[in-house]
Amino acid sequence: MAKNFKIILFIESSRGSGRDYLRGIARYAHLHGSWSFYWEPGGFEITRQRLKTLDADGVMLRDVGNFKAQALRRGIPAVVLGHRDREVRGLVNVVTDSEAIGRMAAEHLLRCGFKHFAFCGLSRTAWEQTPWSKHRQRSFCGRVVQSGFPRPPGFVLPPPGSDWSQTRRGLADWLLKLPHPLGVMACNDDCGAQVAEACKLAGLAVPDAVGIVGADNDEVVCGLADPAMSSVAINFERAGYEAAAALDQLMRQSKKALKTICVRATHVVARRSTDIVAVEDAVLAKALTCIRDRARTPLTVNEVARAAGVSRRLLERRFRQHMGGSILMEIRRQRTDQIARLLLETNQPVARIAESLGFDDAQHFARYFRAVKKISPLAFRKANR
Repeated sequence: MAKNFKIILFIESSRGSGRDYLRGIARYAHLHGSWSFYWEPGGFEITRQRLKTLDADGVMLRDVGNFKAQALRRGIPAVVLGHRDREVRGLVNVVTDSEAIGRMAAEHLLRCGFKHFAFCGLSRTAWEQTPWSKHRQRSFCGRVVQSGFPRPPGFVLPPPGSDWSQTRRGLADWLLKLPHPLGVMACNDDCGAQVAEACKLAGLAVPDAVGIVGADNDEVVCGLADPAMSSVAINFERAGYEAAAALDQLMRQSKKALKTICVRATHVVARRSTDIVAVEDAVLAKALTCIRDRARTPLTVNEVARAAGVSRRLLERRFRQHMGGSILMEIRRQRTDQIARLLLETNQPVARIAESLGFDDAQHFARYFRAVKKISPLAFRKANR
């Protein structure tokens, strides 16, 4: 008879990321084990309970407080969700792919046509260090500089509990001093929502003057922002599933358990906060708008040129000069991004997605996707769902 493992969860549910972790853990437990849970549902506050009094077989927790040390001293199998600079030796560590998150946000704003950029991050708090904010900033700025633009300036929001009215005024003044239209990456969605509020105070229209992209894709936070906020989707649910699998291996004293689990960024969920083509060239703007609006239907280069009102040769020259590639490359990129969203955000069979996007057959659809993403549609869905 399978042992009923007792698991302690010190994972907050106040954020979408925490809820997704828990969802992945629950899915693994339902499929693979007979587990019972002691769960701390609060935010980042730390319980006064001691691990010794809870009589646990395993624990999953944030790397804050003294519970890491307790787990190590008592030899309890543990998985930590990283918020600090260094991974915890002797335990399984879950870390986010901040390099990919920052890069995806930069590429999204670059594709929108922005030529001025900025980053808004978070300072450390009593409970949470924020190296991930700095890592995302470094990656974001590096990708912008790689594209030939100056290094974006940064603004760091103070810890919660600070005078929000004063902070918002300072953030609004900072945004006003920067050139517009401005593409801003926020280190996470909470931070992005504050950037949106500061734009209102400054009288800066979103997205016309300031485009905002956050990270974590917390649907509640993104939906409450006005307008709704674009965000980098991060697969916390899969990480929760993999973390539970690693803890299961540890509790069964298997040597196969992973030591580090990476939380992958999958794609950017575009919403109204970046719904703009921020290019000064009116012809190029018409062409890019046409490509974006027609991402769900077949589109030729000649049709784009007609929509822009210029010859194909002239439009190709402007694309290569300002976008760094051809018209066809941009069409394929927009189409494959649309395919990726449908693969990740719906349960539609691949064949049905192919049909809905106007492909003749599933084989042509798969070749088209693989040519850009270097992976088949099914493998992409499996790797990121």
